[in-house]
This record gives sequence, structure tokens and C-alpha cells, in this order.
Amino acid sequence: MSLPSFDGYDSTGIEHYSIPSFKFVSGASLDIRISYRSFNPSGGKAVIIPTCYGGRINDTLNFMGENGVLAACHVIVVAMLGNGESSSPSNEPDFPKSLDYRDCINSQYELLTKHLGIKELEAVIGFSMAGQQAYHWACMYPQFMKYVVPICGSAKTSVHNYAFVEGPKAALTNSIDYQDGNYRSKGTKPSRGLRAFGRTYCPWALSAAWFREGCYQDLGYKEVEQFIQAEWEDKFEKAWDAEDMLILARMWQAGDIGKTQQDGDYLKALQAIEAKVLVMPARTDTYFPPEDSENEVKYLKHGELAVVETIWGHMAGGGANPKDTKWMNDRIAQFMDSKALDLSAMKEAMDK
Repeated sequence: MSLPSFDGYDSTGIEHYSIPSFKFVSGASLDIRISYRSFNPSGGKAVIIPTCYGGRINDTLNFMGENGVLAACHVIVVAMLGNGESSSPSNEPDFPKSLDYRDCINSQYELLTKHLGIKELEAVIGFSMAGQQAYHWACMYPQFMKYVVPICGSAKTSVHNYAFVEGPKAALTNSIDYQDGNYRSKGTKPSRGLRAFGRTYCPWALSAAWFREGCYQDLGYKEVEQFIQAEWEDKFEKAWDAEDMLILARMWQAGDIGKTQQDGDYLKALQAIEAKVLVMPARTDTYFPPEDSENEVKYLKHGELAVVETIWGHMAGGGANPKDTKWMNDRIAQFMDSKALDLSAMKEAMDK
């Protein structure tokens, strides 16, 4: 089983953990590999950050830079199943046809507890699909972490979000070179389909205001067409496998923490979360709009809402704009520190 091999892939510091006969929610059983990177392993409190859709371990925002809120922590960035680094359709021919967020969390839990010897987490932080994983962590292992920070994510994928994902999926699967999924047997790559996927995905990832103000020019592109081709078509074609993209897209669409409950009620699942949760949507995110987050926070016992005021749309949550990244870093620091202070004050009051 190999890591992605495209030009420019960064494998620095990546390690692997094998889990024999891992049982998937679908009932399938397979020997799997979880890829991860430990940052500051001798640090204090442990924090896990899963990868997002389109994300790799070493391009995941980890809040460990200068003045980073997690600079003193042991941060484990883990590749979710299906992303091409951990076990995925691209590197495991017998990989199951369906994938569930619960599969990702169960495998990550085993990595932490059985391999890294971690008994508790300070926090689970994640952007986009990793935000959805953070919610699942809170439901599946409620006593294992103190804080949960879903950034531009949701506890349940909305109908509108589901409909959006159908567009890029259709662009890929209906391309002539996808060949109804038979391209591998013919030794080809669905390049046209991958490029169509990227072109369809692009306008949703950023806001109308971002395009209207010509922010692509700040990235060095004179025309929007240059931006679309270089940042979306080229990168998806070069860096991603079609089946990895599709299995992750289907998992995204099916995201629902209600599945962690016997009755399937995701609102009850929200109400049952014990961790302190900082929900961070972006004001102009069209995938996970702030209105959805506002509704979810109402059901959390210990929930706070912090909207990122930005025109960078969904991409703001992944670190695309330094100004937004600094704001998120500072707000997470405030959230975690203030809660620690509150608990300390409460203990002192009880001792008196």
C-alpha cells in the first residue's frame, strides 16, 4: 500500500499504523492502514485534527505556527479513511464500496489509544468534513475529549449541501473518460472527469463577493479562467483519484450524527454531547451556512457560536486567508482558555 505519488506530494513526517481485520459499519472486514503525523509528540495535552475533503496531512491547518493556540500541544493530524493516504479505494483494491464517518472515528480512536497510548484528548478540531468528524467524535466517545471545534462543518449534512455535491459527482461520473467506472480496467485515468469535477466545485468553495472583488488577482491570476484551471482543474487532475473523491463525497452527503443513536435522531444526539463545543461557520459559506450552525448550537448543552466574518466562503475555514486564520486561532484560544479558567474558578469556589 503506497502513499500518493503525484509530483509535489509532501510525505514529511508521515507515519502509519496498521489495524488487522478492521470491521466497517457496512459489515466488511479488511486489514487497513491509518496514516498520520505527530507534531510536537513530547508536548502536553493531545489534540486530533482529521483531514478534510481534498486535504492531505501536511496541508491541513494545525494552528501550530507562531502564536498558534496549539503550539504547546501534541497535535495528531490523521488522514481519514478514503483520502488516499490512509486506506482508500486508490491503494486498496478490496476497499469497501461504502464508507461511514463512524468508520473514520473508530479507526482514529484505535490509533490514539492502542498505538499512541493516548487516554484522553484536550480537543478535536476539524474543518469541513473534519468538522463533521469532530461532531461524530463527540457523540461516539463523549468522555474522551474536553473541547470540540467544528469549523465550517455540520452535525448533519443539509439537503442543499447534498444537492451541491451531486453536481461535481455528476460532472465526474458522466465524463466520457470515466467510462462508467471501468477506466481502471483499461489502464486509463479520467482526466476530463477530474477537471470537470474541479471546475464545478470551484464557484461554491468561495463567495460571490470574493469573485466580484477579484480576489483571485491577489493570488497572482489576472483572469478568473486562469485561476479555475490552475487551482481547481489542474490540482484535482494531478492529485486525486476519482474513486477516492467519490467515496468521500458519498460519505459527506450521508453525514448525520443521528446514526450514532439508536433512534437516529440527530437533535437528540446534539443534546447528548457532553464536550464544550465551539461551532465556527463562515459567514459566506455556501456548503455549511451559519444559519445551520445557529440551529445546531441551540441543542448543545455547552455550545458557543463564533461566525467567521469573511468573503472567503468555505475556504476561510481551511486557512486560505491569513486574516481569517488568525481570527479563528485567537477565538479558539479564548474559548479553551476561558473554559479552563471557569472550571478553575468553580473548583476554588467549591473548595471554600
